[in-house]
This record gives sequence, C-alpha cells and structure tokens, in this order.
Amino acid sequence: MTNKVIPVIMAGGKGTRLWPLSRTASPKQFMQFYSEETLFQSALLRVADSDIYEPPIVVTNEEFRFVAAEQAREVNVGLATIILEPLARNTAPAIAAAAAIASNLFDTNAILQVLASDHEITVDQHYLKANSIGRAAAENGKLVTFGITPTEPATGYGYIETGAEFVSGALAVKRFIEKPSLPDAIEMLSTGGFFWNSGMFMFSIAALLDEMEEYAPEVWLATKTAASRSVRDLDFIRLEREAFGSSPDISFDYAVLEKTSNTAVVPAGFKWSDLGSWDSVWKAGGRDANGNVTSANTTLSNTRKSLVLSRGTHVVVQGLENVAVIASEDAVYVGHLDDSQKVGQVVSLLASAPATSKLTETHPTTYRPWGGYTSILSSDEFRVKRVFVNPGKGLALQKHLYRSEHWVVVRGIAEVTIGGHVQVVGENSPIHIPVGTTHRLVNPGKETLELIEIQTGSYFGEDDVIRTSEHAVGLETGKRCLRSLSTEGEGNV
Repeated sequence: MTNKVIPVIMAGGKGTRLWPLSRTASPKQFMQFYSEETLFQSALLRVADSDIYEPPIVVTNEEFRFVAAEQAREVNVGLATIILEPLARNTAPAIAAAAAIASNLFDTNAILQVLASDHEITVDQHYLKANSIGRAAAENGKLVTFGITPTEPATGYGYIETGAEFVSGALAVKRFIEKPSLPDAIEMLSTGGFFWNSGMFMFSIAALLDEMEEYAPEVWLATKTAASRSVRDLDFIRLEREAFGSSPDISFDYAVLEKTSNTAVVPAGFKWSDLGSWDSVWKAGGRDANGNVTSANTTLSNTRKSLVLSRGTHVVVQGLENVAVIASEDAVYVGHLDDSQKVGQVVSLLASAPATSKLTETHPTTYRPWGGYTSILSSDEFRVKRVFVNPGKGLALQKHLYRSEHWVVVRGIAEVTIGGHVQVVGENSPIHIPVGTTHRLVNPGKETLELIEIQTGSYFGEDDVIRTSEHAVGLETGKRCLRSLSTEGEGNV
C-alpha cells in the first residue's frame, strides 16, 4: 500500500506532425527542444520528488523500450517498470493496462496520475496547486482531468465546459467539446467557463476500474487479460499480444470520460503546450527581439516571427517572415508557420512514394541500448557508419555470414574480441573482422567510444547476424568479466 501518487508516463506515440525531426521511429517525446533534457526526460523530472511520487510507470512500445530506459537513466530517475504495448491501441487500453499492472505493484486505492511524455509544461506554484486540487478530488472518487486556461481561440484542441465547484476546488464537467470551428472557439472564450482539454488525468485505480467496467468493458477485459498473461523481460513488462490486440482502438476520453458523470476538471493556470505543430513550438519558445525562435547552427538576417531549427547543418535565412525552417540530418522543411498544422499532409505525400517513404520513418542515426550508429554512405558494394558505444556498454558476441567489417577507432578505447582473442585498441588503430568470424565490441572507458565502420560484402541487411550465448571473458587482459556489461537483446551495427 502507498500514500504517494503513482505517475504513469505515456510514451508510445509515433507522431509525425513535427517532421522532419519527429519520425515514426524517432518521435518528439525523445527529442530535445529548449533544454538539455528531452520532453520525456522533462516529464520524468516533474515526478521525481520521492516525497510525493512513487517511481513512475512508463507505457511505450517495443521500438522505444531501450531509448526510454536509457533516457531515464541519464536523468537518474528510477522507474517502477516499463510496460510494452505489443501494438498501438490508443489511450484507453494503455491507461487500463497501466492500472492493471499498478494494482498488482501497489493496491487499488492508490492514486494514478497519467501524463503525456511530449508536453512542454512550466512547473510553478500554479502547477503544484493544480496537482494538489486534483489529488484531493481523486481521493474523493472523481476521475480528474486538467483544463488549461485558453490563451487564444485555438481550433486544434478539445474543450471542456465547466460547472459548479466541488469541495476539493475542482469543477464539475458539463460537457466535452470536440475541436471547434473558429467562430465557436471565439464564442467560448468570450463566454468563459471553457478550458482546453490537456489529456492529463488523475484518479484512484479503484474508481477507474469501476468506470471502465461500466462504460468500456471490452477494453477492460482485453487489457486485464493481457496484463495477467504478461511476461517480465529484464526491466520491461510485455503485455500479451493476442489479448491486448482484441481491445477496441479508442481514446480514454471517448471510452470513459465523455460517458460518465463522475468526472471533475481542475483549472490549471500553468504554462502548457502539447507542441503538436511547428507554430506551437514557436509560441512556446523564447523569442528574440525580432520574434524569432532559433537553435544552434543558424544565422538569421532581416527575418521576423520565424522558427529556425537545425540538427547539424548550418542554416541561413534571409528576408523572410512567419516561416518554419527545420533541418534534420537528411531533410529540410520550409513552410509558413500558419500552415504548420498541415505538415501531416506533407508526411503522407512523402510516405506514399517509395523514393521518400524512409524519410518519414527513420533518421540516419539509430539508437541502441549500448549506443548507436549513424549511416554515412552506402552503395551496393559497401556501407560506411559512425558507431558510438556508451561507457560500460557493449554489443552482443556475433558474426556475419555475408560481410566483413573494418573498424577505425577515432575516440576512446575499445576492447575487441575477434575469434576468442581479446585486445585493447586505441585511437587511430584499425581492426579487421573477416566474414564469418565471431566478434564483439565493448567500451570499458568513461567516455563515449566512437569508431568508423566500413562494411564490404554481398549483403548488408540488419538480419545478417548470428549471436552466440557464449560469454566472452578477458576484458582488461582477462581480469574483468563481460557478464557485467549491458548487452542483452542488442542487434548488430
């Protein structure tokens, strides 16, 4: 039993409205915008106070499991567990599954706080007060949602109309309103008593389960079964696929909140943005004297009210106004800020063409639990990659049937196993891995190991890897065992 709030961080989304930075395999919650932390890390840090919160439960999918774990480790936030959805089924099944797992880890009287992992939120006295009111209402059995005070007649958000005030300080919900037309949004703001629906919730597990059983029984049965058949894998809980897949694909708002009369809304006066489009990123950012929001690697001349971000290439913008210029490793988007809600249409256009579909899916850089790699150059005859391995991490012992590999260490120290022989390799030292030779790469140092890898052969698919269960021994010339290193479940580079 616990008297602390249990945070549930929803981190499984694959949104592409912030393309080209956000992609199917690299969504915005794991990206940095205005600070050193990613949005996911910022969400974790908001619930890091151990006097108030239990360690958070993270709900995500198979593709993001290691990046979520690694980003939590980077900000030193311990997790209760990471729940892996076997397939996407919207927020109602995700929340129900988290509640089922939480009821086993804690008890049904515990309070859950469901938070998005990709929102920009200012933590101040308004934020703390809203959470305090929300908890009081949740302890009184209410399903609580948080309403954001509108700053403009936005048409991209759902709205909540409020009623009388409860003893807790929360307000009754009269009705939920879908994304309105501009005239309706203007009228709601002039009338008052309307709030944006933030998608953040708080409730007891017991109250949630009662409402799920009444209003969304198919969702609850499917997710409860999936949770009961789940399998623990290291720090992850894998929900059973068949049962979870039988759940209706439905949002929590549609499934429960819009049907029950047991809801409450807490007016939240803190600064909030869902960062759902490039214009919202511009509005949430720190603007200079000309109204521009920029990142490193950018130069602006005679440019006003614009968003210019780059992830490497230096971008120069001259003589423009009200534009978004976003440069990733392999693509550049340029458009009017007013049209940024339509980026999804551009992504659909790219995805429909074989020549550009990959631009919507992955970045040149792929992250793994041990580090990752960036694709630099490729042809039918060779591949060139930059490989980086985090301190104390290593790749699984493996071999390739169709390619050889040539490594040159450019930073750090590598411990390399080739055919059972272990050697320590420093900077500017070449390594050759013949076809079919068992090998392994480990970083025993305290800084990131970087090397350039050149692959040559007849086939370069990521499925050309045969891993062995053998545990190599011999780090630091045989004095340290590789079993302590985190290499479970990793693919080849």
